[in-house]
Amino acid sequence: MRVDLFDFDLPPERIALRPAAPRDAARMLVLHGAEELEDRGVADLPDMLRAGDCLIFNDTRVIPAQLEGMRGEARIGATLHKRMGLRQWQAFLRNAKRVRDGDRIDFGAGVTAIAGPRDEDGGVSLSFEGDEPVEVLLERAGRMPLPPYIASKRPTDERDREDYQTLFAREDGAVAAPTAALHFTPGLMDRLAAAGIVTETLTLHVGAGTFLPVKADDTDDHRMHAEWGRIDAETADRLNAVRARGGRLISVGTTSLRLLESATGEDGVITPFAGETRIFITPGYRFRAIDGLMTNFHLPKSTLFMLVSALMGRERMQAAYAHAIANSYRFYSYGDASLLLP
Repeated sequence: MRVDLFDFDLPPERIALRPAAPRDAARMLVLHGAEELEDRGVADLPDMLRAGDCLIFNDTRVIPAQLEGMRGEARIGATLHKRMGLRQWQAFLRNAKRVRDGDRIDFGAGVTAIAGPRDEDGGVSLSFEGDEPVEVLLERAGRMPLPPYIASKRPTDERDREDYQTLFAREDGAVAAPTAALHFTPGLMDRLAAAGIVTETLTLHVGAGTFLPVKADDTDDHRMHAEWGRIDAETADRLNAVRARGGRLISVGTTSLRLLESATGEDGVITPFAGETRIFITPGYRFRAIDGLMTNFHLPKSTLFMLVSALMGRERMQAAYAHAIANSYRFYSYGDASLLLP
């Protein structure tokens, strides 16, 4: 399909620079089936689901993956995006032309790394020196990797260390938050449990590739970035049991959805999974694992807007986004939510 079919105009003032406070005070656009559309709030979620439904969260934790350093006299910026080994990460570099294979980059606070060769995606491997765990080094020298559409408008600050982390974050490794889950609070979770809605978690370490633009003119020519995920056998069994009892599986975020679809066979059975996924979901895809999706509003011509278009229909999502823009919904990572129920 032509990529420009997934374009739309977004006024810059619709981009949220801070999350709603409290988190569950965010608005939520609800799409039922082919036509119904409701303006609700995230706090209404327990009323929008049924007892026996299951919400599935991503428990990845965002690490302070942005670094600023020097290679000689050249200033270098690095955004880590995928772990390659115990002390090695792939990174996207700013001012990368000033870095050659074997160069040492000094990120300050006693943190240094040796650059390796470029990969086919334009990234560079960084091998961190010393004996301390890389996570310790990043806590000392790194900062939270806010998306470019926020970072270009204001500096990252200490508040983002909490704001850009979900209630479920426990597995270190993401360089972008699974943002649909940012809306959840302990109080909302209590109300969901009281309504008979169950929850499960899985792990997919969101990479910086999630923000890469689709540069191809046709979706068939786009190469999807890889991300590492895991669903253990016990979780897979419980998810299959929800379906067997007649409950719906509602993915909280596109990251959970992509991992679930990667782990599900043509028979609709979810199996244990541990490894990388490059699944690229566009209109025409037949969903096997999920019955609904809660997600934020996505960028024009992005793989994620293509994914929600595959779930609900491209024209339906274009109309829904036009409604959201006209009615002052807040977009992107710190913005409002949508609940998509095909």
